[in-house]
Amino acid sequence: MTDSKKKGGRKSAADNEKKVIRRKMAAIAAFCFCAVAGCALWMALFSGMAPSSAVVRIPANATKEQLRDSIAEYLGEPFAKKVSRLVGLRGTDLKTRHGAYLIEAGMSPLTATRRLTSGPQEPLTITVNGFRLLPVLEEKVAARFDFTGDSIAAVLSDPEIMKAYGLSTEQALSLFLNDSYEFYWNASPLEVVRKIGAHYDDVWNQERRAKAESLGLTPAQVMTVASIVDEESNKLDEKGTIGRLYINRLKKGMRLEADPTVRYAGGDFSVKRVKNPRSIESPYNTYIHQGLPPGPIRTTSVETIDAILNSRPHDYIFMCAKEDFSGYHNFAATYSEHQANARRYKRELDRRGIY
Repeated sequence: MTDSKKKGGRKSAADNEKKVIRRKMAAIAAFCFCAVAGCALWMALFSGMAPSSAVVRIPANATKEQLRDSIAEYLGEPFAKKVSRLVGLRGTDLKTRHGAYLIEAGMSPLTATRRLTSGPQEPLTITVNGFRLLPVLEEKVAARFDFTGDSIAAVLSDPEIMKAYGLSTEQALSLFLNDSYEFYWNASPLEVVRKIGAHYDDVWNQERRAKAESLGLTPAQVMTVASIVDEESNKLDEKGTIGRLYINRLKKGMRLEADPTVRYAGGDFSVKRVKNPRSIESPYNTYIHQGLPPGPIRTTSVETIDAILNSRPHDYIFMCAKEDFSGYHNFAATYSEHQANARRYKRELDRRGIY
């Protein structure tokens, strides 16, 4: 081999070595770039925990913008931006995610994204306790869901739906027994009514229905009596006595003459001393109309229902608040006894300046 050929071979080997080195350097540079870019992406999207706990609601047919606004409302714009980008990367159809989801304090954007795009909903609890007016109850319930008060009112005013529970539309308030109920935020008005109605049916089992029948009443009528009893007293140990008193009056063909029905008819529940009870014309005023009012005057409880159904028979047809203002009542079987009780109570009202 000549010297020129040897020199040419050495040059070619050196060039190849340089190419290899350049390729290695390029690979190292590309790796470093990707590492830096990946780190930047991680910092941009995955870092930064949820500053607090919040329930994020995804409306029906939500857009990405609506989701972002919902997150930002409770957890701030920076966190909302990161979660929104990750939701976009996952390609989730938000139309399938209508609901409410709990994002807990300290959750990463990635974990929050998983909760919103594939996690379970957070249930909510509705508590019913002593509502007097159905429209008020409808608005209070609707405020917790993704529907309006008018939409649940439409369900409760449907005669066929109420008929399934043995109620008229005027008795719809009876369906809402004082209790706590668990739902999901995206439940429909009909689903809410059906779940509450299922509880009503469970309460009015065969045993309770038989007890109501033995009193000569339907479950709906017991509910109305119970609503008046709850307005008369908060003492559970005398509610059965009061309920039986009103049943006695019904059986005798007497007007109930219950002060709470006058307050309900007048729409003023703050009145302590009812005057001129016959001055208010209303089918709910039991001073001027015979029998039970068209429906209950408030929501009632299982405890009150059972107190009435299990009450002991007695002959009382009159009652008057005790003059010691203990919240209890004096009961009487005759009008003369009742007058004596009423005079004592009136004197104490006058003495205390209650008009």
